[in-house]
Amino acid sequence: MEQDRRTFIQTVAKSGIAISLATGSAPFVITTRAAEPEKKLGFALVGLGSLSTNQIAPGLQKTKYCRLAGIVSGTPEKRQKWKAQYNIPEQNIYTYETFDKIKDNPDIDVVYVVLPNAMHGEYTVRAAQAGKHVLSEKPMEVSVKKCQEMIDACKKANRLLAVGYRCQFVPFHLEMMRIGREKVFGPVKAIEASFGFKIGDPTQWRLKKALAGGGALMDVGIYALQGTRYTSGEEPAEITAFETKSDPVKFKEVDETINWHIKFPSGVMANCTTSYNFNGLNRLFAGYETGWAQLDPAYSYGGLEGKTGKGAMDFPQVDHFATEMDDFAQCIMQNKKSKVPGEEGLRDIRLLSAIYESIHSGKTIKLK
Repeated sequence: MEQDRRTFIQTVAKSGIAISLATGSAPFVITTRAAEPEKKLGFALVGLGSLSTNQIAPGLQKTKYCRLAGIVSGTPEKRQKWKAQYNIPEQNIYTYETFDKIKDNPDIDVVYVVLPNAMHGEYTVRAAQAGKHVLSEKPMEVSVKKCQEMIDACKKANRLLAVGYRCQFVPFHLEMMRIGREKVFGPVKAIEASFGFKIGDPTQWRLKKALAGGGALMDVGIYALQGTRYTSGEEPAEITAFETKSDPVKFKEVDETINWHIKFPSGVMANCTTSYNFNGLNRLFAGYETGWAQLDPAYSYGGLEGKTGKGAMDFPQVDHFATEMDDFAQCIMQNKKSKVPGEEGLRDIRLLSAIYESIHSGKTIKLK
């Protein structure tokens, strides 16, 4: 297994592989790493909140194929701070009102939308209309309709669209995919996936349905959902879900804790949990016919740990955002579809919608 694992990671690094991980889904493409490009692609970040500040902008400094070229913010103080910190030219700094002028700026190739969930659609469509490629944070949007509008706008503009599923670029998660795909321990029999944390400030946008679309499920439960799909290599056939709300005041508008059960076409079952009410949920586990594999912690920005029944996984820690942005840049340079295209984001929103439908109806939802 050690040789197989290392061969896989070396192959990932050196050659292009199209991996179909789920029935009926688009292939996950692991792109090649070419020589240093003569020109790095210019990224503009739309929204300068904590994710952009603490993860994405620092990640851009570690990339091979990207550079921080522009910013979009409604806060003058943030614009000035970022301008000084990252030496951003004045002509590459926009407000939300002046955003559409980005179409006249050849210095910016990609727009990375890092806004509240319900704003992803608007700025993706506007970016595409401005002739820019788009990387949208997850969840892609808050409705199937909005996701489809994003896909259609980028297709019409002949621009690439990808969703920020950073875990799909991390060696530990790639290993979970490989183990399942190659049946290292035989067929998968059961999966457990969970991600959650105790959320703080009760006034933040994540607790407002109009901006977030939902609570813990939309924010972090989506990681667990993704994990079940690429670990099983299948798309869900049935979903049954339950919600618990211990603080109806704080979580008046969005979900607090959700448990859901997935049945895949092969009969494999997945049990999943997400919560905004306590820490410690951060795991992806799969039991196979002759062994097991798990990541714990599984979804953090760093410090991931993996094990199988044969021992610890030995992979380097990577910057998730740098890796996903470099991958997208290479897709653009090589004119090929991302392994996390808009269709992948749309697929998850359909499934999240089914989870909410099950909660509200009290029934198991059968999926096409």
